[in-house]
Amino acid sequence: MPFTNFESRHFTAAEQETINAALRNLETALSPKLANLSPEERTQYGSINEENKLLVNKAKDYQDSQPNLSSTDVDWEEFAKDFNSRSLIEGVIQRLQSLYDGLRNAKILHDWDNYQAALTDYDYAKYKATTNAPGYETKVNEMRQFFNRAGTSQPPQDPEIQQ
Repeated sequence: MPFTNFESRHFTAAEQETINAALRNLETALSPKLANLSPEERTQYGSINEENKLLVNKAKDYQDSQPNLSSTDVDWEEFAKDFNSRSLIEGVIQRLQSLYDGLRNAKILHDWDNYQAALTDYDYAKYKATTNAPGYETKVNEMRQFFNRAGTSQPPQDPEIQQ
């Protein structure tokens, strides 16, 4: 017998509403701070790599410990605000990424459970169709379209995995 019901941690209606409310609150809080860069702007501004982050950190360290060595051409108050904002955003991204990974994995298991149940239902419909029970032949014909006729049927892939 195949493994089924890998994922049995389901959301109650109250949990679903709590999650949706939390997401709405997060979207509301973040919305004024979000940036919408074009692909060209993303290329132009890029993302600083780890080595360049070390440079930024070193400049901040000098500004904090020996401000007399820092350039007067830099708005250090704005630098500090940018630094704090990027640090906060980086932490939020890491936390959201962790949630995303966990949710994605849970979704994969729920998808698998649904797929296995659908296969079981299809097999049942095929069996019932052989008994001439009403409606099952139509159901089998409608479900059959989702199967590869070459016999190499594979479980459905998450579109994000295929990227």
